[in-house]
Amino acid sequence: MVEISSDVIRGYNDTIILSILMKAPSYGYEISKNIKTISDEKYLIKETTLYSAFTRMEKNGYIESFVADPDTTGNGKKRTYYRITESGIAYYKEKCDEWELTKEVIEHFIEKGETNGND
Repeated sequence: MVEISSDVIRGYNDTIILSILMKAPSYGYEISKNIKTISDEKYLIKETTLYSAFTRMEKNGYIESFVADPDTTGNGKKRTYYRITESGIAYYKEKCDEWELTKEVIEHFIEKGETNGND
């Protein structure tokens, strides 16, 4: 089975996380599970990668964190949740446009099922 190189996807971790936060605020473990599920288990984000992204995006103003009381989490403990900001929504849209352009360019160099005669 082909795996996604962390080098390839690294530049899109923020986009992946923000896409989940566009739907609703969430916390680290839940975001990690969503990434695993949505990618059909083809991409498993490392905890250190996830929390580094949270720190970076919070510093850049793309997300904000808040602590939810046990009453709202339903599990009896406080959790740090993250929500996307207006600036984060704009950044997410920029990254989506960038992705479309990236796919367009790369598709010029990748031709499925064809060989260049150097086999």
